[in-house]
Amino acid sequence: MGDSKASGMFGAGSAVLRGVISAPLERVRRRSSGPSDQPDSVNAIIEGEIIPRLLMAHSVTQPRARAGLFRTITPDEASRFAVLPLRLEAASLLEEVDAFIAKGASVETICLDLLAPAARKLGEMWDNDECDFLDVTMGLWRLQEVMREVASRSPADLAGLALPFSALFSPMPGDHHNFGTLMIEEVFARGGWRSEALVKPERRELLDRLARQPFDMVGLTLARDCPSAALSNLIKAVRNVSANPHIIVLVGGRMINENPGLAVAVGADGTGADALAALELANALVKTAAVSDLNLR
Repeated sequence: MGDSKASGMFGAGSAVLRGVISAPLERVRRRSSGPSDQPDSVNAIIEGEIIPRLLMAHSVTQPRARAGLFRTITPDEASRFAVLPLRLEAASLLEEVDAFIAKGASVETICLDLLAPAARKLGEMWDNDECDFLDVTMGLWRLQEVMREVASRSPADLAGLALPFSALFSPMPGDHHNFGTLMIEEVFARGGWRSEALVKPERRELLDRLARQPFDMVGLTLARDCPSAALSNLIKAVRNVSANPHIIVLVGGRMINENPGLAVAVGADGTGADALAALELANALVKTAAVSDLNLR
């Protein structure tokens, strides 16, 4: 299961990505009992973090395909493909995907009808004791590597941004759910931003990074509940140390989605229901801030 060929093909970031996938899964190794829809179940992670990343990677830059113009993927084809991430290396899995593309399947169809169902199938197989922790981790990593490669073939959408704005994304210090952070960072990068993501940062590391570079925006993701006072305190610290005195702060994640009003209550500038909504909001906020800054000069 070394995937040596794929590692060379897909780059040094692969090892980091594997760690990010395995971290949340490690905490939900199957218990002997309990409901399958518990918040931290493997299916919840696949549905809430991994599948959105597969879907978002391409949807930023490509309009929805018009029906009938592209080849569809049948349920039988999707079912056959779903088990391949357990036994094929990422490079070989990409060859399977490329075969669908060569026959006329759009990248959107690949995301919706092939890769996302395969990720769900891995969760079902885990629940049914048909694969173990290593199997599902490697399978999800291979799917993500394939999506990154397919999405990279489409140019990022730089329209509307004469000079790219910059953003730093980070999970709440102490929160080890990093997949959502990497997902939104990738969406912003493909939307024309100069974006960076921190993985498992300490509070001091996050604040030091913001103090050294004048980011236009910082995005904080919260996968788990945390005291609102702690979030408010962190946002105050961010604004105090930021090299950009007008930095925009967005917050997101499960805790915020369940109570969107909390974003403003803790001192953030807003939130988005998903990564694309956050990108749209951020574009509007930074452009408004830029116009205000020009008017003050």
